[in-house]
Amino acid sequence: MANLNQLQNWQKKRYFSLLDYFKDKKFSFQEAHNLFKTLYNQPEEQTRVILSELNQAGLLKSFENPENKKEKLYQLKPFIPEKKQISKDELISLLSQAADIIRTRVDYTFILILLFYKAYSDKWQGEYQRIKKKFTDLGWRVEDAEKEAEQPFRHAFNFPKEYLWHNLRKSTFQVSERLSIGLRKLAELNPDYQDIFSQFDFHQFTSNPENAAILNQLIELFSKFDFSEVEGDILGDAYEWILKYFAPAKAKEGEVFSPREVVRLMVELLEIKPKSSIYDPALGSAGMLIVAYQYLREKFSQEEADTLLLKGQEQNLKTLALAKMNMLLHQIKNFDLKGGDSLLYPKFREGERLELFDYVLANPPWNQKGYGEDELKKADFWQSRFSYGFSTKQSADWVWIEHMLAVAKEKVAVVIDTGAVSRGGRE
Repeated sequence: MANLNQLQNWQKKRYFSLLDYFKDKKFSFQEAHNLFKTLYNQPEEQTRVILSELNQAGLLKSFENPENKKEKLYQLKPFIPEKKQISKDELISLLSQAADIIRTRVDYTFILILLFYKAYSDKWQGEYQRIKKKFTDLGWRVEDAEKEAEQPFRHAFNFPKEYLWHNLRKSTFQVSERLSIGLRKLAELNPDYQDIFSQFDFHQFTSNPENAAILNQLIELFSKFDFSEVEGDILGDAYEWILKYFAPAKAKEGEVFSPREVVRLMVELLEIKPKSSIYDPALGSAGMLIVAYQYLREKFSQEEADTLLLKGQEQNLKTLALAKMNMLLHQIKNFDLKGGDSLLYPKFREGERLELFDYVLANPPWNQKGYGEDELKKADFWQSRFSYGFSTKQSADWVWIEHMLAVAKEKVAVVIDTGAVSRGGRE
């Protein structure tokens, strides 16, 4: 049986180089050596060692050359990794290792996009295999069953087959470039989520040789497990573990991550009911909307939770991408998240007025500067939103609260700096 694990890392690299170059074609010793000499400047003896190790690992077949009986021809056996489903603890452990690899040298959001890419690649492949088997069992020709299994409408997420995770991994020398192309293809095939993929460029990221080495380590790390059958809550919880792990010192202010215990309390205070609309104008990574959804699922049912309309706005487009990935990994589909400044340019409208929501909850930026009276009088719908007055340029705390009150039908829950109730003057 083929076993890639008995090879050392440098030998694995040579295997994937051969696979990338020759694919399923036969090749001679000299052709293999010429490739290795070009790529690695290695001597003939090392080429012999590699071919011997690949043969012992069950990854190489040898044949007699019919044109020259003194020479052997070789052909690679493709490596199909053993699928091992991952538990929540194993996934957290894997992400902890990923965090150790990047430390503070690399933006942690690259771990999140890799997790998302791997998860949806594995899910697509799992769906593909099940659909293919279904139709071959019905007597379809294999070719027809494969074409049917590739149809976009049969998948939760449209994925380009040539950029599936295991295909990326084969291209040892072009993995960052192919990953970036894969993200662009995903954007084209899934236009509703294209802003997720436009925020990440691995080709530029790996222009730094140290980052290229980190990416290769992360690719190998994530390749250890199969995510095709992992439950949404497990993937989502792992995703949020990374958000929490890398939350900055000012995480209490909620820019990306708000403590889930606080969010849960807010949701319970709102007493959210099915068939309601919920809005977060300072969305961050969408944790508040996700907790609201989970609360309703626990209290009622999955079907009732799916009746919620979850909406939010986030100014930072990369954070917006994180929010959408967070929703999708939790297998939540009934959301509408938009980019933009909620105080100046609220995006949710009904004709010539603001859209109203049953519940509003948020942890907006505390003591946000730059929203004085002059600026706010240029904002959309400012007369209907800021009827209680204007904040100073030093803190927009009460402006956020005014905005939330203006769009709420029933209840509002907000986390805000305690200084908002003790400062004097205009506030």
